[in-house]
Amino acid sequence: MCTVCGCHDEQSRLISIEQDILSKNNRCATINRNYFRGRNIFCLNLLSSPGSGKTTLLIETIKALNNEFSVSVIEGDQQTSFDAERIRKTGVKAVQINTGKGCHLSARKIGRAIDELKPAPDSLLFIENVGNLVCPAAFDLGESCKVVVLSVTEGADKPLKYPDIFHAADLMILNKIDLLPYVDFDVERCFEYARRVNPDIQTLQLSATKGDGMNSWLNWIRQHRKTT
Repeated sequence: MCTVCGCHDEQSRLISIEQDILSKNNRCATINRNYFRGRNIFCLNLLSSPGSGKTTLLIETIKALNNEFSVSVIEGDQQTSFDAERIRKTGVKAVQINTGKGCHLSARKIGRAIDELKPAPDSLLFIENVGNLVCPAAFDLGESCKVVVLSVTEGADKPLKYPDIFHAADLMILNKIDLLPYVDFDVERCFEYARRVNPDIQTLQLSATKGDGMNSWLNWIRQHRKTT
């Protein structure tokens, strides 16, 4: 321990607090996961930095699958209900969670949203997490799969800069590929970096606004809903 400032004790206290927070979160996540499994609800946790196109991707996904499955959405943002309002215009139920100064959704907040949303058995539930490539990676929500969305307007080195979220994800979606002719983005290098962090991560390329690659994403959902 530093005899001047006591920094070692402070670090130990912070580690203890973090472990306690994650432990409580994981207990709530287990409750959520059992709820989903008991009702055959396929729950996807969408993660990304702000501006990656998560909400647009989600809207286009709902439009494509809404006649095939019952779909509902939990929206996470620090403030406003703009995204939930956009989702509701598609005709599906959506609950908004505002985290205030919080930078991620927690399993407890998801549990409360489930009580309000009451997703149907044999349905799809999408969680759009707070835009952040750091904090959401550490918090299990009880989801079936984590999906990280990266756009070509961001750096190809993001998987190495923010490895935890790519390590935790089952699937990486590279969005806005229609902009590739106008930006300096190395697709293969980005995917190689992602596989370096997580050798098992699956990858897809698409443009939510133009529709390119959307069928691969929709088929991924259909296939994993059967096997997860």
